[in-house]
Amino acid sequence: MREIETSQDLVAWLAESDRPAAAVQELDLRPFADVFGAQAFPGSLFLGCELTDLEAGHLVNTGAVVLKNREHFHFATHRRALYTPGELFADFDLGDPQAHTKTLDHEVYLQYVQQGAYRPASIEVSLARRLHDHSITDALEEVLHGRKVVAIMGGHSMERGDPVYAAVARIARTLTRRGYFMLSGGGPGAMEATHLGAYLANFDDDARLHDALSILSPRPTGATPGKEYADPDWLHRAIRVRTELPLPERHRFDSLGIPTWHYGHEPPAAFATMIAKYFANSVREEGLLAVANYGVVFAPGSAGTTQEIFQDAAQNHYASYGSPAPMVFLGTEHWTSTRPVWPLLQHVAKGHDYFDLLFLSDDESAIVDRILQYEPAV
Repeated sequence: MREIETSQDLVAWLAESDRPAAAVQELDLRPFADVFGAQAFPGSLFLGCELTDLEAGHLVNTGAVVLKNREHFHFATHRRALYTPGELFADFDLGDPQAHTKTLDHEVYLQYVQQGAYRPASIEVSLARRLHDHSITDALEEVLHGRKVVAIMGGHSMERGDPVYAAVARIARTLTRRGYFMLSGGGPGAMEATHLGAYLANFDDDARLHDALSILSPRPTGATPGKEYADPDWLHRAIRVRTELPLPERHRFDSLGIPTWHYGHEPPAAFATMIAKYFANSVREEGLLAVANYGVVFAPGSAGTTQEIFQDAAQNHYASYGSPAPMVFLGTEHWTSTRPVWPLLQHVAKGHDYFDLLFLSDDESAIVDRILQYEPAV
């Protein structure tokens, strides 16, 4: 089915004499009231579009499906594109200490909690969230098509002043410049470092990383270790970096964060230029590993990262999404002693194709080279 996502495509479609059924997504159809209130569009889908109740009724009665956004939700039931930081953090006021609580992202999270969090009491709410997440997946597939995708997983508690945070940023910056599309779980810690690196790949001056870290790293005395993202000014510092180091209007490199409102108390990484935010964490967790067709780099983390390691291993073990891809580990001491996942993973992978794709190192260049060496089987 053809997808209609721009006004230009809509006009061209309406002009066709033998018009096929189409999925019309998140467009304002009110200027075409004379068409949609009179003609029939059997088999077509009108998803998240602006149209009057009269037009909607006519379309449904003549064989179309209409799913309108619900005004009492802070989120759109159907979107045609992923979120951007400019949308989730619109009108962010650096002079307001509570600015993070006034963002669209936070408003959606509060409503998510009020409506039952991961166990919504209303079928209307659960259906609206599923439809929203479906549209995010559809937009995500369009963005990822044809890209060489590498994910970096790692702990959300990794602090911005941690040397490993800077190492992750440098790895992501190098891979971005080498033509890879970086993604992460879209949260704080190692995830944010991934997007910071990809963001700074757009600047020729490598000193920009030092400049950014000088803004990001300082934080209030007495803040809880491992929960830097809970600082009231955590998001402020990221927005300040974006303000002082704005991307060129036609920047070359993007990156993608895939967070969830299930962990909505953690703001999404502001350096990702695209954000695929989900309600269902299970869909998000499986999906972000599945789309990393050129491998995953695992930076130090705890339970969540450990889960992702074995989830990725299962996908590689059964070739669930095509060719097995590299599983690259940053931090020898962490993965062999602090969290001794490495020996078990080697044992599990022995005798399988992805055994040779396992790699452990403390060397940033070696990590990058291992990704560069990989080409998926045809």
